[in-house]
Amino acid sequence: MIKVVKFGGSSLASATQFAKVGNIIKADPERKFVVPSAPGKRNSKDTKVTDMLYACYDLAEAEKDFSKELKKIKERYEAIINGLHLTLSLDDEFKTIEENFKKKAGSQYAASRGEYLNGIIMANYLGYDFVDSAEVIIFNEDGSFDADTTDKLLGERLSKLENAVVPGFYGATLGGVVKTFSRGGSDITGSLVSKAVHATAYENWTDVSGFLIADPRIIDNPKPIKVITYRELRELSYMGASVLHEDSVFPVRKAGIPINIRNTNAPDDEGTWIVESTCHHPAYTITGIAGKKGFVSVNIDKDMMNAEVGFGRKVLSAFEENGINFEHMPSGIDTMTVFVHEPEFAAKEQAVISAINRNAHPDSIEIEADLALIAVVGRGMKSTRGTAGRIFSALAHANVNVKMIDQGSSELNIIIGVSDNDFDTAIKAIYDIFVTTQL
Repeated sequence: MIKVVKFGGSSLASATQFAKVGNIIKADPERKFVVPSAPGKRNSKDTKVTDMLYACYDLAEAEKDFSKELKKIKERYEAIINGLHLTLSLDDEFKTIEENFKKKAGSQYAASRGEYLNGIIMANYLGYDFVDSAEVIIFNEDGSFDADTTDKLLGERLSKLENAVVPGFYGATLGGVVKTFSRGGSDITGSLVSKAVHATAYENWTDVSGFLIADPRIIDNPKPIKVITYRELRELSYMGASVLHEDSVFPVRKAGIPINIRNTNAPDDEGTWIVESTCHHPAYTITGIAGKKGFVSVNIDKDMMNAEVGFGRKVLSAFEENGINFEHMPSGIDTMTVFVHEPEFAAKEQAVISAINRNAHPDSIEIEADLALIAVVGRGMKSTRGTAGRIFSALAHANVNVKMIDQGSSELNIIIGVSDNDFDTAIKAIYDIFVTTQL
């Protein structure tokens, strides 16, 4: 039985937090491989080490003195080392970093040093082997990730070790150029390590006790989700629920490895299990609610549209020509609506309209801005009659005008369009009817 444990920056921000993490790891001998992030904020006014490294490197790239900023970063690590009473010096590491900054090794190299240094401390503290991710997480020269080579190298290296620390967030090309995943990419590293060692579980430790049914900034003390499927997670993550980096799902999903989201500050909480499939019935009809603001709807009208072969392709080609992705596309007999992100669309609005007119010759085009999309997601919806009716009843009772509804053929989710001003009200109404009152 092998578990891979990944700890976020807030879990490793100080020596006190480090000690908590150490106790968690040592409490279960199956926790054999550890993936640490860089130190996060110690308090609300603090700065994450990764941000400090970016700022420091910006000075180096501008050929300005960065010694003061690098010293502050070193002091952050020394505070952790001293607080843990370790006999460890990072002097040589910081000399190398200083030299590489002067050589302009790149902002990705700079950002990666946060996890690299924290990995050295973690390995020293636990007495585990340290494996530099630059040697086993492989990127292509163009910056794209090489999954096959990574899986092979990681598997070979870790199969020879009983316990190891593998820093998150970064890797390197075969030529040695350090590359990073997008922010939050330590989640991906944990997933890759889990797949490579054929782990029985991937524990992702953060500062919350798993996923919640709704955003706690909108709903007071929302109920936790005990079990969620990968498909449900994908839907909720895409619409803004951000506990886990969405790309971290794919390696473990392919290998059939469950993810357990846990809370470093409440280690006895079970957290949320993310699984491929389950016979466990959700506590409520819905699993979760998530949403985003800032959408635009482009409404296209044309008589006999449904009889014109290729009409949809002609309309969508106008967005493709201008490099704009569309989110949803509900349609009727003579109408078609395309939902897009407002920030992407606004700068190219007239070019898109011109292209639609040129390609599809519609009778009219209307644009409506300041819209929000809300996803109501749940595997329990498929076997429950009247789910959509309950949603609309709740929204009508809350005086929310529904602009759009789109339900996937899987019956896993229902997407609702409302005005930005009604966003919070709509989520509260949906949560209330399915969770609080369970009508």
